[in-house]
Amino acid sequence: MAKQAPNAGNGGKTEVYSWTQTLQDVTVVVPVPQGNTSKTVVCNVEQKHLKIKVLVPEEKVILDDELYAAVYAEESFWQLDSKESVVTIYLDKVNKMEWWPKVVKSEPEIDTSKIEPENSRLSDLDPETRSMVEKMMFDQRQKAAGLPTSDELKKKELLAKFMEQHPEMDFSQAKFS
Repeated sequence: MAKQAPNAGNGGKTEVYSWTQTLQDVTVVVPVPQGNTSKTVVCNVEQKHLKIKVLVPEEKVILDDELYAAVYAEESFWQLDSKESVVTIYLDKVNKMEWWPKVVKSEPEIDTSKIEPENSRLSDLDPETRSMVEKMMFDQRQKAAGLPTSDELKKKELLAKFMEQHPEMDFSQAKFS
């Protein structure tokens, strides 16, 4: 069976819920029967398990399954929108470098190769990664303009310093690549 393409939020839709995701988290939206309140909805988020149960009109388990991957249960939360009759569950992923093909093990997978990641801003990156990305962007612009890359500029600078420190040496016949 062919995997379904991800929705606009890089997630999918099952018979029970719809979901979206970023690399950091998964948001699950579960319709519940009208008349439920936060006291009549039971939502248990564990590191590798998700259970949703309603008590109105009668007790019914909506979802009880193992999660696709681990989440930080203490950082995850849920809320009920009684007007819309939906429970929204926010799951904080442990592995923030992975797209989930599904929320729980028993559901069909989406095609994660068709996911379109959100654009990240340089300011979102840690300093080391940011500096590496900025260097790569600089080098790309330099190459496109036919100019030397940062590494080539550094080599030229070192060579110029060496030549300055050793005026007694003759560099007139030297070939540099």
